[in-house]
Amino acid sequence: MAKFQPEAGKIVLHQSDGTPWQTTVRELMHHPAVRPSTRTRKDLPAASRGRQPKSMLDLPADKHRLAMLRVEHLHEVETGFRSGDPFRALPWEPKPDYDPDVTTLTERRHAKVRELRQAAVAHPCQAAEQRLDKVSYRTLVRWGLGLRKFGPVGCADDRWLREATGHRITPEVREAILAVRHETLHRSKLTGKDRERLIHQYVREEFGKEAEEEIPSYETLRVLWQEWFGSSGARQRYAVSAARAQEVATGRHVVVSRPGQVVALDTTVLPVKVRENMFGDPVNVHLSLALDVYTHSIVAFRLTLVSDTSVDIAMILRDVMMPLPMRPDWGEDMEWAYPGVPSTVVTEFAGHKTAGLPFFSPETVTTDHGSVYKNHHLVEVQRVIGANVRPSRVLRPTDKQAVERAFGAIQSLLFRILLGYQGIDAADRGLNPEADACLTVAEMEHLIATWIVKIWQNRRFGSYAPSWDPLGDHSPNSLFAASMAQGGFALQIPSADLYYKLLPQHRVTIHGRRGVKIKNLWYDGPALDDWRFRRSGRGGVAKNKYVFHRDPRDPCNVYFQDPLTHEWHQLRWVGLPEEGQVPAFSDARVRQVMRDLRDQGLAPKSDKELLPVLLDLIGAKVPVEQWPTRLTKAQRTEIAREEAQAAAAAADRPHTPLPGAEGARPAPRVPRPSEPGDNVVELQWQRRVEQGQLAIDVERRRRREAGAHQPAPSASLSQRLRGTSLMDLIDEATGPHVLDNSHDAEENH
Repeated sequence: MAKFQPEAGKIVLHQSDGTPWQTTVRELMHHPAVRPSTRTRKDLPAASRGRQPKSMLDLPADKHRLAMLRVEHLHEVETGFRSGDPFRALPWEPKPDYDPDVTTLTERRHAKVRELRQAAVAHPCQAAEQRLDKVSYRTLVRWGLGLRKFGPVGCADDRWLREATGHRITPEVREAILAVRHETLHRSKLTGKDRERLIHQYVREEFGKEAEEEIPSYETLRVLWQEWFGSSGARQRYAVSAARAQEVATGRHVVVSRPGQVVALDTTVLPVKVRENMFGDPVNVHLSLALDVYTHSIVAFRLTLVSDTSVDIAMILRDVMMPLPMRPDWGEDMEWAYPGVPSTVVTEFAGHKTAGLPFFSPETVTTDHGSVYKNHHLVEVQRVIGANVRPSRVLRPTDKQAVERAFGAIQSLLFRILLGYQGIDAADRGLNPEADACLTVAEMEHLIATWIVKIWQNRRFGSYAPSWDPLGDHSPNSLFAASMAQGGFALQIPSADLYYKLLPQHRVTIHGRRGVKIKNLWYDGPALDDWRFRRSGRGGVAKNKYVFHRDPRDPCNVYFQDPLTHEWHQLRWVGLPEEGQVPAFSDARVRQVMRDLRDQGLAPKSDKELLPVLLDLIGAKVPVEQWPTRLTKAQRTEIAREEAQAAAAAADRPHTPLPGAEGARPAPRVPRPSEPGDNVVELQWQRRVEQGQLAIDVERRRRREAGAHQPAPSASLSQRLRGTSLMDLIDEATGPHVLDNSHDAEENH
């Protein structure tokens, strides 16, 4: 209380933050948040004033026994039986002095006092230990009232419930401990003795030598430090990170209550050696999992020969939103069987038979702190799909523990029994896991998909049972079906255009004749004819530029959305031949081409000069018999990765062809089955060399055909000026054909 004016009925109080609160006595008496303090209430026992009500758990073990002994004496006084129940009477009960049929309550109380006094004379030590040597008539009355009001603890002595004050330290020592704590977080790890010296130094320099006498002993400081800040056994870098996370902690927890609310995403190296599909060499692949935290369903996964990129993460999120198609060797027991939505309805919406795996639009995606999750592309992806991609907190394993345990469960249930398993470290590795590898990447992907739908989704929960039925039998499928019955199911299947929207964006200007230049490659097509000499109308950083989408796994094409019709068009790289096939390549190969050209001193003016260098790098000019011996394993793995990335991009691409994709590179041919005595490596390279030679022949033929035609004469200067000026009107004498001829002549020139 800061000020009180009884004559005016006004009062000024100090709030918890120190600010004054001016109010009236009437408002204070009727305020809903104001209640009497337990420190001044007389209706409470002394042991319960200023703290929570006392209970039997507040008593030490020996005092608990004494309190129950008093209850037994009190029961004998009130009922005549030590247990308080006539049906559980002992053989000698009731005693003559405590028979309720012939004695009154007052007589029984006086009899109990005489009994306890006689026991104190006969056994003084035992009576003193039990605190029964000074019991009076009023004491028994007080015990009876306390028993009826507070239970057995009402018979206990309030002196047994002394407040646990802990270690008493002065404000100066407290300030020193907190200052040393803040200082030691920025230093290397110190011992308890070092911290004690720093506390003494702080108190001596800040408060003088007299205050240093109030510093407790080293043992007291050690206990205080452990009570306030926890154990000091952590490594210094982790202690700093934990303290930094504690400063920004909100104290709130997310309760996951429905499928799709939180999806955990993580990537790890597959612990099983597999063989890549092109040469059959044993390689390591990366396994990416998307796990629904509520149902613990593995809703999507991917195997990549290279470390996952933002495009792979975007495609995994797209897989979470789309139903999984049935595969030819899957039986009816793996089809969609959730009772909330019939399988015929899902099949009608999806256009194909759907496997028994949940799909939904994720709300929050929890990831780690990898760079693949921290880029502008993934920010745009989460805007498109309407989800929040949030990294887990530092040193908080509970944010992503579900997917981490899923990796361990898959390893123990599936990967350990497969040939090529590498163990958890080098000490547990077999003699030659590379030689034991027998599954290809495609076979491993099919095996994992079958295992997830058939085994994982039907596996009984252990410690992951739902909170509303912890003892029931549940699996990911049954829990998803129960959630559909509780909250329904939104049957939303994204359109095929989602693939193009999730690709990285490039904002570039359309060149009048050459098209668009993206990542050192030029792309062109008929879809750009209406927009070559028109501005996009965009402002800001991308002023008057158009947006193009490109798949880094297969840079042969880019995708353009028409601003008027919003129809997607495919633009091909102008360096590709119009017919035939070109071996797959990626952005890394294009960067290598440009680096080699710079090293050779070449400065190509068009993409026509890039194609021979590209084909030379990927091996089109090397004889077939020299490939298996000249290429190292690292080179073969790199080329196999490019083929795998191109195949993944082709699988993610919608099956409906886009306008402008008539001359696109066709799908890879299905290799003929190898016959006994065939060399698989030579067969694969022979097909790749055939692709490269065909591409070179087509390119040379196109150049010869282009040189056989007589070029048209160049247009005059006035015609070219009139043809390029957008403000001049067409002359009626010449007609529009003059402009067209000048434009053609300019193109031929």
